[in-house]
Amino acid sequence: FDGLKDLAEQTDGEPLDNLEVKYQLSIKVPIFEGFSDKDQGVFFAFTMQSFWQFYNKDISSPFRETNYEPEIFWVNYLDPEHVLWGDEMAIAIGASHQSNGRSQPNSRSWNRIYADFLWEKDGFVFSFKPWYRIPEDKKDDELEARGDDNPDIYKYMGYFEFSGAYRYNEHEFSFMTRNNLNSDNRGAIQLDWSFPLWGRLRGYAQYFNGYGESLIDYNADIERFGVGILLTDLL
Repeated sequence: FDGLKDLAEQTDGEPLDNLEVKYQLSIKVPIFEGFSDKDQGVFFAFTMQSFWQFYNKDISSPFRETNYEPEIFWVNYLDPEHVLWGDEMAIAIGASHQSNGRSQPNSRSWNRIYADFLWEKDGFVFSFKPWYRIPEDKKDDELEARGDDNPDIYKYMGYFEFSGAYRYNEHEFSFMTRNNLNSDNRGAIQLDWSFPLWGRLRGYAQYFNGYGESLIDYNADIERFGVGILLTDLL
């Protein structure tokens, strides 16, 4: 992928390789399902995504960046008479914290409150997820631990994410797009394809272009193509 040489100059100045390993671990567990309406529940989720300079032996193959995102959300699967469009619909409301756990000046983090509107129609699944960033105090010195690490992150991550997925003959195709809805039109697009290999193991291909693939490079324009394996799908 492109963009890492410029990124190296912005962070530690280390010579970064364009080829690296990316992996993600996500879990979701129910924490309350005692509603009278059994279509509702409260869940906790955690996502960890790492970017590993595995092939960069010149600098001892470091982990370039790891992002951590715990979140808690309430979800309600609507009754058929309340579905506005499609065959099924769900609404989720939650709060998330995302950070890279690093010290200054490379610390990055933000907190959000979001809503997620999900639809299923004819085998397609769509998600529209707008959010509100919880404001933080402005820093007088960028090396201070407290305060906003990245006050302009909304210019690159935008205010919403729109995604979708479709499964056809054991192949799953999905997309994600973000946009700041401003004239400079910063955002991102991601395309994914997964296909069966054997058992629960699936092949995976991904294309990403834009801003915010990770927190450390939220304001760097990155283009990446990757192939790998997947243990579970969206659908």
